[in-house]
Amino acid sequence: MIRLATLGLCSGGYLNFIGNEFGHPEWIDFPREGNGWSYQHARRQWNLADDETLKYAGLNRFDSAMIHLVKSTHFLEHTPTLRCDNNGDQILAFQRDNLLFVFNFNPTQSFNDYEINCNSGCYKIILNSDAPEFGGFGNVDDQVAHISYDRNGHSHIKLYLPPRTALVLRFE
Repeated sequence: MIRLATLGLCSGGYLNFIGNEFGHPEWIDFPREGNGWSYQHARRQWNLADDETLKYAGLNRFDSAMIHLVKSTHFLEHTPTLRCDNNGDQILAFQRDNLLFVFNFNPTQSFNDYEINCNSGCYKIILNSDAPEFGGFGNVDDQVAHISYDRNGHSHIKLYLPPRTALVLRFE
């Protein structure tokens, strides 16, 4: 999620921080007397992303989907607009061009029908961190069209937001 938030809010550059990249093993053990001067754990293990039994495989597919999103939509050419910033619920939403990024950083709380301020129209999910191919649980239905409604002169959509989930919706 933080990779998508960083990419979604960046100003044309994207930096991946140490420990968040592929091939970063659970530990790094440089050659020393205690490990027989072994280099086995002193390097990145790029093969971890190829092992379907590990979460790295889903993360690799998610990272590829993020990069495809950038290349296919060119949203980085537009300035982000804040749509929701609720520290109590740990929800963040912003819009860039015709894309709406929504994050539930809450580790335990799901939200049904969470209202997000938006432009008037129809929104479709185009990236969902909860999708099974990314290692998620598949609790969000990507096929549902989210139609905005007017409340007090402002347009909103209602979303189901499971814990620790990020969605990108396209305004159509």
